[in-house]
Amino acid sequence: MVNFETQSGENPIQLSHAETDALLAAVSEQLNQNTFNPDDQKILKQMIESMGDSRGMVRLSFAEALGKVGKPVTPLLLETVANHPNPVVRRASTKTLTLIADPIAVPTLVNALLNDEDTVVKGSSVGALAKIGEAAVPALLEILASSEYPESAKGYAVWALAFIGAQAKEYLYREINSDSPEVRAAVVGAIAKIAEERTEAESFQILINALTDASPIVRCEAAVALGSLAHQPAIPNLVELLHHPDWETRKAAALALMKIGDDVALEPLQTALIQEQEAGVQAVIKLAISQLENN
Repeated sequence: MVNFETQSGENPIQLSHAETDALLAAVSEQLNQNTFNPDDQKILKQMIESMGDSRGMVRLSFAEALGKVGKPVTPLLLETVANHPNPVVRRASTKTLTLIADPIAVPTLVNALLNDEDTVVKGSSVGALAKIGEAAVPALLEILASSEYPESAKGYAVWALAFIGAQAKEYLYREINSDSPEVRAAVVGAIAKIAEERTEAESFQILINALTDASPIVRCEAAVALGSLAHQPAIPNLVELLHHPDWETRKAAALALMKIGDDVALEPLQTALIQEQEAGVQAVIKLAISQLENN
């Protein structure tokens, strides 16, 4: 193993490339032989520090090695994500936490998502939250429901919830009744992922019900989801939305009917076109009619 006598106290230092390679080789051999000591804090700290190496493959190799060590290294990685001055090390640490997927990391990862100055750290943090799964769902929903957080953070949270999908099902089915339109819209997107993976009747019914939500962003999200899923039972509900007072809702409904591709929607679309006053919606309805006529 590399000699650490040159270090000051317990704090790791940035090793030379040769020393780093020697450390990586020694650690890899011990992991392969199941002789690595996960309680050796000095070695673990040095491995984390070595994720600041200038060589990408070396950083990746240390991340994978630490991922094999698993939960014993989580506290050190959390300290690094929270306080390390080098964004490269913070990035690698959040990516390593993705490999470990330890639920105790949720608060630190949420803090990094909301407050780290480095956009890659933010993205890696939400990737780790998504991989952790169900345990991260309440924190992600809280981000969406709050008016304090930026739209970028909410966008990350929406993506993570969709990624988690079925693991978050019980939370999502409950939160479809949230007071927050942002939460309801995110829930619709995540439930669409569940419906795609599992074709559960309850998921499809929630999406259809969301077409009558008071919020246009929820209605449109539901229409987009049902169109993407080509869910034919939703056609009557979408046809009804062609006459909704909100033009964005009408547009979303026309697009969804086009994607479903059933010519039973052709006549209602032609009727809607005659009545439509909004140029942007007229264009979408014309496109939908053209597509259906050519099917």
